[in-house]
Amino acid sequence: MPLLRVLSVTGLMVGTLFFAFSLTPSLLPRPWLVQGGISGLSFAAGYALGVGGHWLWHYLELPEPGKRLLQRIKLVASVFCLLAAGVFLWRASGWQEGIRTLMEMDPVDGTRPISVALVATLVFVAVLLLARLFRRTFRSLSRRLRRHVPRRVSHMVSLIAAIVLFWAVIDGVIFALTLRALDNSYQQVDRLMPDDLDPPTDPQLSGSDASLISWEGLGLRGRRFITATPSAEQLSEVIGAPAQRPVRVYVGLNAAETPEERAELALAELIRVGGFERSLLLLATPTGRGWLDPGAQDTLEALHRGDVATVTAQYSYLPSPLALLTEGEYGVEMARALFQAVYDHWSALPQTERPALYLHGLSLGALNSDSAFDLYDIIDDPFQGALWSGPPFRSDTWRSVTADRDSGSPAWLPRFRDGRVVRFMNQDTGLLDHDDDWGDFRIAYLQYASDPVTFFEPSSLYREPEWMREPRGPDVSPDLRWYPIVTMLQLLADLATGSAPPGFGHEIAAEHYIDAWVALTEPDGWSESELERLKETFRR
Repeated sequence: MPLLRVLSVTGLMVGTLFFAFSLTPSLLPRPWLVQGGISGLSFAAGYALGVGGHWLWHYLELPEPGKRLLQRIKLVASVFCLLAAGVFLWRASGWQEGIRTLMEMDPVDGTRPISVALVATLVFVAVLLLARLFRRTFRSLSRRLRRHVPRRVSHMVSLIAAIVLFWAVIDGVIFALTLRALDNSYQQVDRLMPDDLDPPTDPQLSGSDASLISWEGLGLRGRRFITATPSAEQLSEVIGAPAQRPVRVYVGLNAAETPEERAELALAELIRVGGFERSLLLLATPTGRGWLDPGAQDTLEALHRGDVATVTAQYSYLPSPLALLTEGEYGVEMARALFQAVYDHWSALPQTERPALYLHGLSLGALNSDSAFDLYDIIDDPFQGALWSGPPFRSDTWRSVTADRDSGSPAWLPRFRDGRVVRFMNQDTGLLDHDDDWGDFRIAYLQYASDPVTFFEPSSLYREPEWMREPRGPDVSPDLRWYPIVTMLQLLADLATGSAPPGFGHEIAAEHYIDAWVALTEPDGWSESELERLKETFRR
């Protein structure tokens, strides 16, 4: 066959196996276009592995089978690989439906195997052309160097030079320009003035004429956050009891030049509107684009009947997954500046006259909130605690606590030192499901086992993650299996493009926020029946 003369038979066989493995389930259901991309990359990775293995075998001068035996081996292996690919394609739809059923999602019309195969082929061809361009560059450099240095030296130097050249083009040119273009695009969106939003007239709201922060300085996310502040009457109607209007302070990225200036502006505005006179002060760190989860914000304000002040500051225009994969420290500077400004003022107040101080962040906001303070700086006068939901895999505290968890507790729901300081919860297990008392300083993690932002591991390239071992999380497919290289690509796709309904994946349900806030902040005057009624209100 002409194709077999152009491509490596060994590479095609291994690539076909990797293609089949890529059709197995991961954490989240995948649309056919994403599945095709993963399958194409998996096929390319398997092909490269097969080509590399065959080259190494030949380089080591190991014995090779005779021509007739080799043809039989190739025939049997080809039939096996084609059958495996066909069976896996046939089963792929059932695997994806199994995840959707697990997450209570509506069924879809199959995985479109022909479309998946077509997309996978296109992706494989693109990767193959790029690889051959790399090989041509390497050989060209090697031929030129061979005139001056020994052959093996020319190979080594040329290989390093080609890698550096390609990496510089991909990372320093293509990726950098794309990132800059995306940042500029999101910045323009942030500056939009939607017709459905008007500047507030209440002088207690940020963005009003009396505010230290202009309407333009709030940014798009800030304008939506501030105008969504419930009135006392609206909040009373939700909880069925008297309430007051909560305080919300938001500083957009355009409000001041530096993180320190934005932090001081946020503090001044918080003082102006009486934020330190409330019973609870929440220092919230937003996601990459400056978004705060209404499920976390609204439930806390309802539980405390509006006696809450929230302050936050934007640090980026980029979506969290993009910022998380490219810049692990993105936003830390802003989070630290705001924490230091607020904490310094808060800690200077008499203990009997200051609000309870809590931190919160979702996703990238959780990572930056975790990095906002040094434990040694607050140990003499600690704040009350923090709720970090959907903590990213980059979070140092989360990784350390998970690694050092109590024996017998799973990686997707650890128990750490009997829960005296740090506790974890998911959709089935709450923060109060511990025998020991929770101390005055409390750290809470709200996470789901099916969340790829939390459980993506670069090391899944070559080893099985601990959270995949039995027993598994209640929202993880029992059909999920680990395959080298392929599993990492699947999890990477889940992280970048995956979606799930509230209560699964990276979508935190409001009712779980209620359980978390009740355990963490202990609001007064709520019976079990009233809490259930509040949960039902937020479900609707």
